[in-house]
Amino acid sequence: MESRTKDLTNEAKNLGREAKQMASETAEDWTNRTRAAGAAAMDSARAAYETAQSKAIAGAKATDEAIRTNPYASLGIAFGAGILLGFLIKRK
Repeated sequence: MESRTKDLTNEAKNLGREAKQMASETAEDWTNRTRAAGAAAMDSARAAYETAQSKAIAGAKATDEAIRTNPYASLGIAFGAGILLGFLIKRK
């Protein structure tokens, strides 16, 4: 009877060690997956930021060129837009 109890105790200890090992491996796997997903998200965000930045710079350059090419028309459009915006704000 004692040997059977020792065998069961040893078996329980072994099962506990195996469970601990599996939990450790699972946690490590989740950690690696999370890090990979975070890195992919950072790369995607960085690419989106760079694209938006280049488009904003291109838009600013195009606007500057249009204003320099037609300064009086640009001034008239800005004046008209200001009057329209002022009218709409005052109306509320």
